[in-house]
Amino acid sequence: MTAKHTPPKKAARAWQRMLSGRRLDLLDPSPLDVEVADIAHGLARVARWNGQTHGAHIFSVAQHTLLVEEVLRTRAPRIDRRVRLAAMLHDAPEYVIGDMISPFKAVIGGSYKAVEKRLLAAIHLHFGLPAALPADIEALIKAADMGAAYLEATHLAGFSQAEARRLFGRDPKLNPATVETYLTPWSATKAERQFLARCQSLIA
Repeated sequence: MTAKHTPPKKAARAWQRMLSGRRLDLLDPSPLDVEVADIAHGLARVARWNGQTHGAHIFSVAQHTLLVEEVLRTRAPRIDRRVRLAAMLHDAPEYVIGDMISPFKAVIGGSYKAVEKRLLAAIHLHFGLPAALPADIEALIKAADMGAAYLEATHLAGFSQAEARRLFGRDPKLNPATVETYLTPWSATKAERQFLARCQSLIA
């Protein structure tokens, strides 16, 4: 009796094809496969808060990053442009892996964080930033991120001020015109265009 030959299992695909034609490997991402246009396109179509926000459009990660950079500039008007660029890119891995809400990240544990960290390191290197930012810069960006989250939570996601303050800290106190601009959800096309323009101004 002839034994049946079992073909080897095909390795699962671990790369994402981008509209630029790049193929970004999630297990071993290369800075050479990162394109700012792909990041802008992807983040403009990823919803913050799992889409549970008011408005005719989703509140995209691209628009969120612009808000974070605005909070950072308000707090530190003379901050170096490379720090501003790092703030613009702090959620950039989500153009590949999507925006997973914090409670679900806590359920999954370290695997998500490991992939996210590898992707962010490759993105940083592509733009001439350190693979890992200094702790003080990370803290500045995180504080701006939490300030933006407070505004999004209270203006778009239905949180009370007390609940948002408990979860995200204090209101960053942007001027009303800025709040109106950045907390009105944009179309994907506008978010992509605005994100790309800001990144390119900081890269140049």
